[in-house]
Amino acid sequence: MTTDPRARSFDAAAARYAAARPSYPQTLLDAVESLTGRPLSGARVADIGAGTGLGTALLDGRGARVVAVEPGDGMAAEFRRSLPSVPLVRGDGDRLPLADASFDLLTYAQAWHWTDPSRSVPEALRVLRPGGALALWWNDSDASVGWIAGQDARMRRFLGADDSPYDPEARFRRLPAGLHFGNRRLPWSRRVPMDVHLANISSYSDFLVRGETAVDAFLACEREQLAACFPDGTVEERYVVSLSVAIR
Repeated sequence: MTTDPRARSFDAAAARYAAARPSYPQTLLDAVESLTGRPLSGARVADIGAGTGLGTALLDGRGARVVAVEPGDGMAAEFRRSLPSVPLVRGDGDRLPLADASFDLLTYAQAWHWTDPSRSVPEALRVLRPGGALALWWNDSDASVGWIAGQDARMRRFLGADDSPYDPEARFRRLPAGLHFGNRRLPWSRRVPMDVHLANISSYSDFLVRGETAVDAFLACEREQLAACFPDGTVEERYVVSLSVAIR
């Protein structure tokens, strides 16, 4: 995948990623089935950039015959601990270690943006069977919620990022050209202890490549900010999954 050092920063924090990152709602799998026009049960699926297996576990639970593809050593080790019965091969979206026309569905959960579309699109089309589908999805905090918008603004300042306005269609605007995608936005939420919420933030790639002292100081300030919103120490995180599916 990309040579961006952030793409491999997750290996050193794989256990934290597995423990704190949100999974996905069952409505996501329902939407994948709706957009592909076929059930996941029995489908031959490759989950690319599988990481610790958050998306893979849901696909496996829905009855798909899943093979995971993951490039990182730390993430692959964590995957094997959590999903020992699911086949895992080492590789990435730009060079898929999979046979031609061998899968009904390729999924990229939080992973497509680490690929080079000039390589990953032809690779996906090579591996998919005729009528197979490419499914890309991202889990983003819902910045239409006031406290999340405030936190996003503070994170942007900390990271030195542009303070651009919230764009709910941003993921869809960056899809690769030449494929016809059907899109869905799926809101959902989870309630987690404050420590899990902050650990989730610390697992973001932009935070993993920054100094630990600066990140710890930022998270300490966040804890104080959020205590006013969630005095019982339980944070209600709100998300929107952006799903895009293209049929081969």
